[in-house]
Amino acid sequence: MAKEKLVTAITSMEDDFAQWYTDVVKKAELIDYSSVRGCMILRPNGYAIWENIQKELDRRFKETGVENVYMPMFIPESLLQREKDHVEGFAPEVAWVTHGGNEKLQERLCVRPTSETLFCDLYSNIVQSYRDLPKLYNQWCSVVRWEKTTRPFLRSMEFLWQEGHTAHAMAEEAEERTIQMLNVYADFCEQVLAIPMIKGRKSDKEKFAGAHATYTIEALMHDGKALQSGTSHNFGDGFARAFGIQYTDKDNKLQYVHQTSWGLSTRIIGAVIMVHGDNSGLVLPPKIAPIQAVIVPVMQQKEGVLEKANEVKEKLSKVASVILDDSDKSPGWKFSEHEMRGIPVRVELGPRDIANNQAVLARRDTGEKITVSLDSIAEEVTKLLDDIQNSLLEKARKHRDAHTYTATSMEEFEKTIKETPGFIKAMWCGDEACELEIKEKTGATSRCMPFEQEEISDKCVCCGKKAKTMVYWGKAY
Repeated sequence: MAKEKLVTAITSMEDDFAQWYTDVVKKAELIDYSSVRGCMILRPNGYAIWENIQKELDRRFKETGVENVYMPMFIPESLLQREKDHVEGFAPEVAWVTHGGNEKLQERLCVRPTSETLFCDLYSNIVQSYRDLPKLYNQWCSVVRWEKTTRPFLRSMEFLWQEGHTAHAMAEEAEERTIQMLNVYADFCEQVLAIPMIKGRKSDKEKFAGAHATYTIEALMHDGKALQSGTSHNFGDGFARAFGIQYTDKDNKLQYVHQTSWGLSTRIIGAVIMVHGDNSGLVLPPKIAPIQAVIVPVMQQKEGVLEKANEVKEKLSKVASVILDDSDKSPGWKFSEHEMRGIPVRVELGPRDIANNQAVLARRDTGEKITVSLDSIAEEVTKLLDDIQNSLLEKARKHRDAHTYTATSMEEFEKTIKETPGFIKAMWCGDEACELEIKEKTGATSRCMPFEQEEISDKCVCCGKKAKTMVYWGKAY
């Protein structure tokens, strides 16, 4: 039997996925719109998710030797101009500061869209010898990109993210770090966010402005669209040459450093919503949920109910983040509210349960209810949280695999993308003209050339010439 829809304020995702998404972020109180177009206010429910992401990722970064720093938010125009491809790539999205108070600035300042140029400037001052390398830095900050169209989390004018920037003596070390950080992202998304990822390299057309190579993790949303969820870039020595970042090697010869950059932003919260959410609102994987269990007392005015609920809260707080909802709203209203917020486990406790030394546990992901003894409730909730985490990953993986198709001709490609949205695996000759033609005809872009290659055919899906690589294609956010 389908899970009863308790929340009527949300548009059904089957009717209008875009409106469903907007309804969820608003009704679950993740964001509010600000007085500046395209800028969002992260409310406590939304910011708490970001804090958990930050905490989990930061620990993983530091385990690989990365240190946190903080750079200025302003970049002088002359500094931004130093790397030609980079400035051209970001020029349409840059916000400029032209005045300080009433005085016009002698040089415009860019509000950082990304911080490569700032880190390059720093490295050119602090790197002199091979002994100074590697530099493994990361910063948590916000960036500004003047977007034409915006959507909460997915694309906003200002957003929160982390950006890692490293400098190495050898090209091999930079490539190794680039892949290492991509794997950190992919493992984090799978183990913590319960989102399986496709890992691979971006085409030259889709790579980061100024990069030698860009690697990406790509996720499939519930509506069959792809979402680029994190990227890792190998800059080679291109930025180093533009900024004069040189070091003296062991033979006392001057060499250019090799650099990397990697980032993941609040956009990943959009992925969590669109991969796991349902028509009752958010569904949060336990490892990222700010609140993992909520206790809802039933008939709380009856003697002993609230006292017992507080006892249960004390037990559960040793194994999970838990709240007790003793507000004067009706139990049914509370159920809907906490479902909307995506809290993984609901604990129902009423006079009859107390008399039987039991409680009812309700799963947010499936709606299934089980009755457990109060003596073992901490163990049962722990077990349930683990099961929900694993089930969400398995469900997301099944959905992705069921919506991943192959195409060996343009006719097949066009039919698939039109009728059954998802990832399409198809061969490509490597020519940008074919990549552009596919986008023009179907709206699909190359998502990545996966590390795990398959030979679906020996011909390019577009032009029919000899294929070089298998590509994941799809319409994307």
